[in-house]
Amino acid sequence: MRDALTKPQGWRFLGLDADALIKYFFGGNAIVAIVVLALITVFLFKEGFGFIEQNRRNIELYRKAGLEYVDILRKRMDAHATLGRQINDDRLHLFKDRLKRGETAEQINAALAPLDEFSTAYSDAAIDLRGLVSDLGEAASGIKQRALVAADAAGQRAALIHAGKSTEAEQVQVEQINFSQERQAITGTAPMFDEVAATLRTTLTSLVTKSSPGFDLLPEKDRAELKAETLAFLADLDKAKGELAAWNGDKPVSTWEGLSTFLTNPQWLTASFWQDWYGVMPLLAGSLFVGAIALIIAVPLGVSAAIYVNQIAGVRESSFIKPAIEFIAAFPSVVLGFFGVAVLGETIRVVSNMPALAWVPFFPISERLNATTAGILLGLMAVPTIFSLAEDAINNVPVHFKEASFALGASKLQTLIKITVPAALSGIIAAVLLGFGRVIGETMVVLLCAGNRIQIPDFTEGFGAIFQPVHTMTGIIAQEMGEVPQGSIHYRALFMVAIFLFLLALVINYGAQKIVKKFKISIG
Repeated sequence: MRDALTKPQGWRFLGLDADALIKYFFGGNAIVAIVVLALITVFLFKEGFGFIEQNRRNIELYRKAGLEYVDILRKRMDAHATLGRQINDDRLHLFKDRLKRGETAEQINAALAPLDEFSTAYSDAAIDLRGLVSDLGEAASGIKQRALVAADAAGQRAALIHAGKSTEAEQVQVEQINFSQERQAITGTAPMFDEVAATLRTTLTSLVTKSSPGFDLLPEKDRAELKAETLAFLADLDKAKGELAAWNGDKPVSTWEGLSTFLTNPQWLTASFWQDWYGVMPLLAGSLFVGAIALIIAVPLGVSAAIYVNQIAGVRESSFIKPAIEFIAAFPSVVLGFFGVAVLGETIRVVSNMPALAWVPFFPISERLNATTAGILLGLMAVPTIFSLAEDAINNVPVHFKEASFALGASKLQTLIKITVPAALSGIIAAVLLGFGRVIGETMVVLLCAGNRIQIPDFTEGFGAIFQPVHTMTGIIAQEMGEVPQGSIHYRALFMVAIFLFLLALVINYGAQKIVKKFKISIG
């Protein structure tokens, strides 16, 4: 009796039966996956966090060398240049309007000659400011370059001493730079700036407040805007005097400033003769912008397809539609990217040049590779993810919900809109979030199709902003990682972008999982 109840002994290996071997095999695989993930995470954060101190030293040198001081003036010079471009844009609009009325180019240019003289006078008003910025910029750049050479020499000497080559180390000359003394040639020009600012104020005020043949050619609205913006520029020019007086080149740079500059700076500028800046903002804006366009396309398609397949379509339709949508995921992203470059982007540009669409404010489009081109393709890639997860969510709605609705006399459409979809809403939202995570993490399509312009989109253009080129976090990593020296500040800045992307994806997926958990509890 005891032998009959005894569990039969199967084959054994190293003293373990089959169940134990299966347990340890799959458990071991799970442990390996966790260890690999931990190692990747540790390496990612280790390399990335080294950027903060390097960036702090980078900003410190920028300040000590006087580049920050010169940038106070450069900012005003660039603001004046922007106003000058605005005048040129107004002239271009006048030219196009007259051309539509049948005037020839020669006639228009002759009529707009006074405006050209006004534009030249407006631009030349800042010639002394541009000269001052150029001279100070050369002086500050020279100080920075000497400091970098001295730092390299100090590093070389330290390496030789560490290698026990003291004699050779003594032969390495390291220049000792007195930054305070060197900056005097820059900061001592404050009185000169006061004179330049006074002359600029007099000239610009006269140009925008007095009637002249060139100024009067501008439409009244454009004249008012130019006058207001010029007066605002002159007021800001007065603020520059206070900023220059309060500037302290010896002010220490904190570790937090090394991090906050990365988080808030709107520039990603590398290999610059002036100053390298590593700001994640334009990359984050590009990723979110393209992702938003993709979701606008993918969510209606994916969710509506899921509802139709699960609730409306017949068996034959479902057996065709569902595999067809899921087959989209089989397309390699590089193939879709090539399609975007060769076909989609060019098609959008050709359509925008059609005479019938000339009434659209932002048409024609000059860039075939832009946020919309990348967003459409990413939306297509996200459809299978959203479709499959949304369809599962709808399928998991308890049958008795629908039966109760039908019992109360509701139609199939009313049940679908008021019962089924609301009950599956948490799962649908989770599907959208996971689809968004899929979009954010995509590399090849955005690298090929987004245009790779590192700039926050100009949303003042309204709806036309969707056709501007952008760059993304994944795209910048793929584009630049293979070209930067290991251990350099640029190298570590890319790791910081990777950390930011990792945390963003983690938050998205965590939110999706929380919603899925809530969805399961609600229908449990």
